[in-house]
Amino acid sequence: MEDLLNAVNGPEDLKKLETSQLPTLAREVRTLIREVVARNGGHLASSLGVVELTVALHYLYDFRSDRLLWDVGHQSYAHKILTGRRERFQTLRLIRGMSGFPNREESPFDPFTVGHSGTSISTALGLLMGMERMNDLAEDDDRDLPHVVAVIGDASIASGIAFEAMNHAGDLKKQLLVILNDNRMAISGTVGALSKHLNRIRTSSRYNEIKREVRHFFDAVPLLGPRLEHAAERIKDLIRHSVVPGWIFEELGFRYFGPINGHDFDDLLASLGDIRKLETGQPILLHVLTRKGQGDDAAAEDPSRFHGVSPAITPDGKTSEETPVENKPSYTKVFARVITDLAWAEPKLCAVTAAMPDGTGLTDFAVNFPERLHDVGICEQHAVALAGGLAAGGLRVVVAIYSTFLQRAYDQIFHDVCLQKLPVIFAVDRGGLVGSDGPTHHGVFDIGYLRHLPGMVLMAPSDAADLERMFRFAMTLEVPSAIRYPRAAVPDETVSADVPVVLGESTRVADGPDGTVIAYGSMVVEALGARRILSTEGIALRVIDARFAKPLDAETILREVSTSPFVLTVEEGCVAGGFGAGVLELLSVHGADATKVHVAGIPDRFITHGPRSELLGQIGLDAVGIARTAKACHDAAARGSSS
Repeated sequence: MEDLLNAVNGPEDLKKLETSQLPTLAREVRTLIREVVARNGGHLASSLGVVELTVALHYLYDFRSDRLLWDVGHQSYAHKILTGRRERFQTLRLIRGMSGFPNREESPFDPFTVGHSGTSISTALGLLMGMERMNDLAEDDDRDLPHVVAVIGDASIASGIAFEAMNHAGDLKKQLLVILNDNRMAISGTVGALSKHLNRIRTSSRYNEIKREVRHFFDAVPLLGPRLEHAAERIKDLIRHSVVPGWIFEELGFRYFGPINGHDFDDLLASLGDIRKLETGQPILLHVLTRKGQGDDAAAEDPSRFHGVSPAITPDGKTSEETPVENKPSYTKVFARVITDLAWAEPKLCAVTAAMPDGTGLTDFAVNFPERLHDVGICEQHAVALAGGLAAGGLRVVVAIYSTFLQRAYDQIFHDVCLQKLPVIFAVDRGGLVGSDGPTHHGVFDIGYLRHLPGMVLMAPSDAADLERMFRFAMTLEVPSAIRYPRAAVPDETVSADVPVVLGESTRVADGPDGTVIAYGSMVVEALGARRILSTEGIALRVIDARFAKPLDAETILREVSTSPFVLTVEEGCVAGGFGAGVLELLSVHGADATKVHVAGIPDRFITHGPRSELLGQIGLDAVGIARTAKACHDAAARGSSS
């Protein structure tokens, strides 16, 4: 058995192989991906689906001078393996290990650090234009112009930004190569054969024969008037639209090729080789058909389940925190039950999501109320604007989107919901650190970017019971609201006080005279853990569950600041503009002394990937870290009072 992969330490080694060896190399790459993902977790099906495409691209192009951009980047594992990171690939998604997405700081072969969809064509076009301009400034006529390639999926290309970029690229007529990685398993059996048939017509002489015959017919008709000339052009357009499968891209100014088999090296190398030599004077779109999970029967048959795979065990043999634990529901699962219960009671309730019905917990809702779930694809801007329209039409709307993706729709939250004073409820899943997906996916900015919007109500539950109470409360509001919750299991025991949710009111969950911790959402359970730690040192903390980041409980906050030795605010969100910043603003408005208030949260930097519990520990937001901070505040207050 050949062992080709161990000899490939970079693209230069790949180019030394014979084309007949590439299928073997692809199998070895797949084996390595499966082994590492099984151990570390990661995006399996998507990465397995583009192995041949990745090998072919690096075989034909030189991405030291050319550039390759992966949209989203969750399919870039083969790319990492082939670009000098094979050995380090063993550390994929581990703390201080390799990122699960392209990362500029990791390799010169990654032009962008990415993790969100739809951006690749825009950034690729800008990169190409920038490199061309630098060539012009260098006044070096012998320097080859760079090739820039963007690989984008069939779901991502439907997003608005992708069409905006294609509209611009087609107008500028830059020779950008966009590869449409079409892996929609639901249509591969039925539409794939038709697409290949249309492609044969597009590339065969028959298409050109039809055009020539129509042209000769009209040329033979003497004295064509304007109306007949217009009819002739219309007939030509109809013929082109009938036989060219990618006519919509050609209308945007692209030269369309394909579809081709993305797992056939003969097709890939021939098509990419020919395209690389073309001087079209316009952007090119190559339509490649791939199978998600290719090479792994289970992943290919159920690509949704194997999109993101959790490790069975951590390196120390313990169950991974990203692996679902039986009888320990996550906040997402609790939301799934709550929204379904609410929908049974309220026929006007509908839900909107952006290509994430499974991840946001709307699967059961979709089964029970298929006509009331609106999945708009990877189009968060449209999702929120649509929700505004639904609410204006009289419906009760819940928008379920991850925190990191909701920020893509910031303008619509402002313009189409808040400005209209519409009672849209935002279910902000993954609020806080999300673990091994890293900085592109950490949901740490939503408090900051939602808190300053007029009329918005912000809530965060500390346990499952509070999550349900908050959604039921939000259903009674006539203003926009957002409920954030983490990617985590709900606490084993009820944390929150069993009291109704009242607008802008916090709850006291533990009492003590030696200092006050005001915790928001997921940090309440950590604050209680810190209280238990400090109780062994004779320090008794008061813990308050803030419940609301907007409106704040001004009465409670002002009382605690005036009577408690110190006040520590804790949040699983960025400190800049977050919950604690709101507390300080409140004190400033009321002329209160803020010197004894300390703010703990996500520091002003992007947080790397790694298990959520470890990351919380690193930045001092686990029970141990909060106890350490509270102890320092306590000691400082004691020194101040004694002096």
